Amino acid sequence: MSRKLPRHLTWLEAFVAAVETGSLEAAAQHLGVARSVASEHLRALEEALAEGQPLLERGPGRRLRLTPRGERLFAAAQAPFHQLDLKRLRDLASPEPSLRLGLNPTLSALFMAPVASAAASAGLRLQAAFGSAHDLVLQVQTRQLDLALSFTPLPPHRDVAFRVLASLPFVVLAAKACPLDPAKASLRVKDLAGLPFVDWLRDDPYGGANSARFAEAGIQVEEAAQVESFLQLYPALRAFRACAIAPDLRALAPFPSDLRAWPLRERKPQAVDVVALWPAGGLSAAAEACLEALAKALLKRR
Repeated sequence: MSRKLPRHLTWLEAFVAAVETGSLEAAAQHLGVARSVASEHLRALEEALAEGQPLLERGPGRRLRLTPRGERLFAAAQAPFHQLDLKRLRDLASPEPSLRLGLNPTLSALFMAPVASAAASAGLRLQAAFGSAHDLVLQVQTRQLDLALSFTPLPPHRDVAFRVLASLPFVVLAAKACPLDPAKASLRVKDLAGLPFVDWLRDDPYGGANSARFAEAGIQVEEAAQVESFLQLYPALRAFRACAIAPDLRALAPFPSDLRAWPLRERKPQAVDVVALWPAGGLSAAAEACLEALAKALLKRR
């Protein structure tokens, strides 16, 4: 039995096919309809979403290419169709300048204020969402995001440009009730032997790095919890009177005053970068304005 799509999704299906095949003729063949039907669907989509303005135009060799409005709409079409109601599609095809921003949860708490202020000053409509490193890279690659802020390490990221905003060494972070010597200037991994420890989730690169650290130092810790964000780490440290090995965020914002931090002394010091990601080919004007505002805010904090 053939599927029945809502009218706006039938139009969107013709638009996506035209982009992917490069012509209305090939799109019609792919969809099993006449060329005139595919053309009507595309025209109906432009009338419904873009006030009749084109979503596609002829490029070199007469191959169809996306207009700026069409580019935003095509990026959104990578999402499951059932998530795309007509209002959502109209917003995406709107000429109103906007910034689609993706953030690591920890960086959202640190960076959302300066980015939102920059967007407001530039008259941009801001769309912000959380994402893991993998999700953020994928959404930048498929042009569903104009800008993403994340930590390294990152998954492979072909077609993604990036800029390092800050490089963070590792520290030992602990609740004040954790039995570590506050007078020490720094700590080694072996100083954590036998202590309650909050680790990162095993599929998190930091969790794997900690396992390697403990094996090299020949120690064991008492694992109290596993987390994936600083937003979860702080309350876990307090509740379990525990310690953790974590990136030193103090170049970005202070740690909570009821926690202690020591530089981690290692034979081969490691660091984590805070990075901005965007689609290869150049930053949008909106993303560039917000990124520069964020870079200036970081300089003031150092």
